[in-house]
Amino acid sequence: MASVGHEQDSDDTVTIICTDDKADEFDEIELSISSISSWDVPSILSHTLLKIKVNSNKLIEESSYFRGLLSGSFSESGLDSIPIHWNLESFVSVLMVIFGCPVEISSDNFIPLYEMWASSFNSFNDLPGELLCSCIKHPDLTVDSERHLCNATLVWLTAKTTKSEGWIDNIDHEKIRTTLLPLWFAAGTRRCRLFSKVAGRATAAILSLAKQPSLSLIGIFREGDMNHNRIRLTKYTQSFVKYFAHAILQKVDLSGCPQITLGLFLLSVLPSCGADSMLRKIIKKSSINHAIIGVDSSQISLALGQILTFEAVQEVDISNCPSLSLDSIVDCLCKSFPSLRTLRAAYFLNFRTTKLCWLVQKFPLLTNVDLTLDINPLIPSKVSVISSSPIPKAQRSTTPVDIHSCHSVASLSYTLKPLPSYITKLTLEGRTDISEVCTSLNYVNLKGCISVTDRGISAMILKCKNLQSVLACDTSFGNSSILALCSGNSSATQGSKKNSQLNVYKLLDLHISGCYGIDGVILSELLSGADYLRSLCLREIQFIDNALCSFSGSSLKILDVSDTKVSCAALYHVICRNPDLKCLKTRGCTNLLQLEMESEERKLCNASFTKEELYSQLGKSCKLEEIEFGWGFSLLSLEALKPAIRTLRTIQIGVGGSLGHNGLKLLPVLCPLLETLILYFQVISDSVIANITKTLPHLQFLALCYCLGDISSLGFSSRLPNLRNLKLERVAPWMTNGDLATLAGNCANLVELSLIGCTLLNSESQDIISSGWPGLTCLRLEECGEITANGVGSLSDCHALEDLILRHTVSDVFAFLLQASKSMGESLIFYSCDLYSIPIEGSGIPRNFIIYAASKVSLATNCQCFGKYHLTYVMQGRVILTFQVYVGKYSLHIFADRYFLSIVKIARCKLQKCTLDFGDVEARRTPVHKETLVLYWNSEKLVRTVVKERLY
Repeated sequence: MASVGHEQDSDDTVTIICTDDKADEFDEIELSISSISSWDVPSILSHTLLKIKVNSNKLIEESSYFRGLLSGSFSESGLDSIPIHWNLESFVSVLMVIFGCPVEISSDNFIPLYEMWASSFNSFNDLPGELLCSCIKHPDLTVDSERHLCNATLVWLTAKTTKSEGWIDNIDHEKIRTTLLPLWFAAGTRRCRLFSKVAGRATAAILSLAKQPSLSLIGIFREGDMNHNRIRLTKYTQSFVKYFAHAILQKVDLSGCPQITLGLFLLSVLPSCGADSMLRKIIKKSSINHAIIGVDSSQISLALGQILTFEAVQEVDISNCPSLSLDSIVDCLCKSFPSLRTLRAAYFLNFRTTKLCWLVQKFPLLTNVDLTLDINPLIPSKVSVISSSPIPKAQRSTTPVDIHSCHSVASLSYTLKPLPSYITKLTLEGRTDISEVCTSLNYVNLKGCISVTDRGISAMILKCKNLQSVLACDTSFGNSSILALCSGNSSATQGSKKNSQLNVYKLLDLHISGCYGIDGVILSELLSGADYLRSLCLREIQFIDNALCSFSGSSLKILDVSDTKVSCAALYHVICRNPDLKCLKTRGCTNLLQLEMESEERKLCNASFTKEELYSQLGKSCKLEEIEFGWGFSLLSLEALKPAIRTLRTIQIGVGGSLGHNGLKLLPVLCPLLETLILYFQVISDSVIANITKTLPHLQFLALCYCLGDISSLGFSSRLPNLRNLKLERVAPWMTNGDLATLAGNCANLVELSLIGCTLLNSESQDIISSGWPGLTCLRLEECGEITANGVGSLSDCHALEDLILRHTVSDVFAFLLQASKSMGESLIFYSCDLYSIPIEGSGIPRNFIIYAASKVSLATNCQCFGKYHLTYVMQGRVILTFQVYVGKYSLHIFADRYFLSIVKIARCKLQKCTLDFGDVEARRTPVHKETLVLYWNSEKLVRTVVKERLY
């Protein structure tokens, strides 16, 4: 922490604390307004938190914003320190103007259009169309991504009372480069009346580029002008402006764009005059190899010599770009963006972390790397494995030799030389091929890394001397890792648990949810020394009372003790000491159901109080933003929390909690800013649902699961334009196709939809879903009548689907396929080399559905990289065995050659005979789960595993 120009406090002096919300960590500096004339602005703006002592009367006199904030209208007027959230450079400029210092205003430091947060202001809608159009068409416009620009334009168009249809019709190519939009965004905007034609053309263009990248680029050259396919990299991203350098640091966001290839990227970073001939040579070569990633090193070297440099770019996000190869684009990135500090490259299944050393050597300034994968569904502590075996990998002569490949290992290893880098934040979530990490880390995310051992994690902790954040949920994190955190990094003695040399003393974040085998005594030792913890997640870890009661920290903001046996006493102890608590999760904690603490618990926290007094204390001392409650939570509990939940954003009520009709009616009044509302096993009604949908304008995620009550479609008659995720699970058996169409009209912007138990739906529902929500990325349909009775062809119009779950959606498929298997012979069904030749007539999902879905829904291409795409398929009976063998036999073709699938889950059912209803044939043939087949690609090999559990 730096300090500049302190002055004596006075009655009219206030400390303004201005923070950069985009920062992951806060590097603060203290300033005094008395020395403002000599401020070193570039140095000041290198920090992410400014504490400035300033005369409050001057602020009130010169600024209407501070006049309202400090003159008594708000509670902040009585505080000595006022937190605000401004752009740091803008705030410093305002202060300099207020206190008479000269400020140079130019096009280089004026707040640029790329701050899309600007669209949230009412004044943005009053921007003249000509000015907006000129800004968009200006060659020097810089934006994080074309999506941000397009979204802001849609906000402006929607707000206008008179529309310029000609302006809208020409919006693509001339104004917004629609071929660079993420697929899910382009597909979703097809529902927008003002943008439907443009979105349709954009979606078609994106799909064309993604399916045939080389041929599509040749078509681009035929069009002549290629500017509409160039990423917006301008002179303002090429160099720093010395005085206001902080304002122009740029981010390039290409996430979610399956059409982005190496060729398209080169088109943006090569000089305009030379890009044509250069790319023609590369495209010709790549066409021979059937993939743009097959370009040989000589072609890339030829291009690298001419690539432009953009020094102001410090962050690049290429997550979920399955047509890119991280191996092949790294050289281009390091040449184009030499100042790169953050690289987000999630869902690159073919990039192995054994190449991390090579990666960090390419970017000497890199500090933040995200290599997230989807978490393997086979968490050892949660499944019972029946059988597991790797599927041999076929050799392909057309695959270029990977000079960077090396064998992966099952645990963290430090036999190699430590990685020489400045990386401080590393995210390896879901990875199974971890072999090494950087010793400079202060943040590491290993969530779901099931192959990492406790010994490996402890070795990492001991090597990383600056480690402050460990996220290791659902791993083998255990006693050895805890002991490593409790140890010291130097020869300092263990005489003082508060010794600053101890690893635990530096710990800020510890997430070890789902890690079994942790000893309570050792955990208590850890928490007794973790005085600066700000985030603690202990979900599913039992016997944590003593550990929580030994915790003496006062900086905690997040506490998750869901599904544990935590007591009121232990929670009360933590709540009393941590008034800055923002997030509390206690769902599934059955011990909280006790009406009053036992004597032992009272002694533990040295207090005597009831359960409701626990919530009262929470309401008095905290300002909550996220809560999850279950057992024992009631209307009285909600009333006690009133003072703490005015700013609540997320609430989840689970099993054992009951708000009742009055509590659910009261919820929007007490929590007007709610964005996420998840209710399990609550008693609801149409009036409750209608009240929620009408009075919560910010609602983005609504889940009603296994709820009781008399409800109908009337509860969903209000429009919810901001809703992005909707789950109706076992609550809407009344839903018909008409109700589904009404829902699509009122909730037009959904990207995730889950329907369970809507038994009245039929095959026409597919068209309603695909036309009503073309931008869906996640769709789950379970026990939804005959929705798949005539196949699943219409669902392929949801081009952006990443996760698809179908369970028990039609009842007559089993009988047909069972009969087909008998007539054709068992060996043919199980061992045929070409199952496409087997005649499938009649209703239901065809046996080649996985291949069909992968090719139609998940963007079949010829590249060898993989994106974030899943498929879960569940049906009854023998068809599952067919799928098992078929997928197993052709899995290399599915996973390695053409498609983006990373996980396939196929559940097999058996027929459960019912002895209670002898007259009902269907009741005697109720399907129940037997086992699940999981095919999982772990970036090195395909593993086939059969487990007992019913996986989602």
